[in-house]
Amino acid sequence: MNAKLIALLCGVVFGLGMMISGMVNPNNVLGFLTLSASWNPSLAFVMGGALAVFIPAYQWLIKPRVDASKTALTGQPLQLPANKQIDGKLLAGASLFGIGWGVAGICPGPGLTMLISGQPPVWVFFVSMLAAMFAYQRLIEPLSRATKSSA
Repeated sequence: MNAKLIALLCGVVFGLGMMISGMVNPNNVLGFLTLSASWNPSLAFVMGGALAVFIPAYQWLIKPRVDASKTALTGQPLQLPANKQIDGKLLAGASLFGIGWGVAGICPGPGLTMLISGQPPVWVFFVSMLAAMFAYQRLIEPLSRATKSSA
C-alpha cells in the first residue's frame, strides 16, 4: 500500500478519534488542564485508551522492525532522532507547546481536525501555529546550525 495513502488513512482515523472523544472541544481540554472542583478527567481516559492500543502495537509491529531492519511497514527507512539529550531547546519547545495548549485548549492535531468547523478562533490558532513554524525555520534553525558549525 502506498505510504501517502497509509498516512492519509492514519490522519483520518486520528481526526475521527479526536472528534468522537470530544477532544476537538477546547473546553474539554481546558477542563482537564484546570485542577479544580470542575476538573474533567475525560482527556486522561482518551490518552489511556490510546496508550492501551499503541503499546501492544508498538511492541508487536514497530519495535521488531526498529531492532532488525530499521524500515517501516511500507519499506521506507525509519528516521529515528539522533539527539537523545534533554537540552534547552527541547525544554523551551515543550514549554511553549504546553503554554499554548493551556491557553488555547487546542493541540495541533485536534486543531487541524477543527479547521473544518470554520470557527474563527481555530483559524487564529492555525495561522499562529504556521507563523511560529515559519519563524522557527527562518530564525531559530539557522542560528542553531551556525552555532553547531562554529563549535
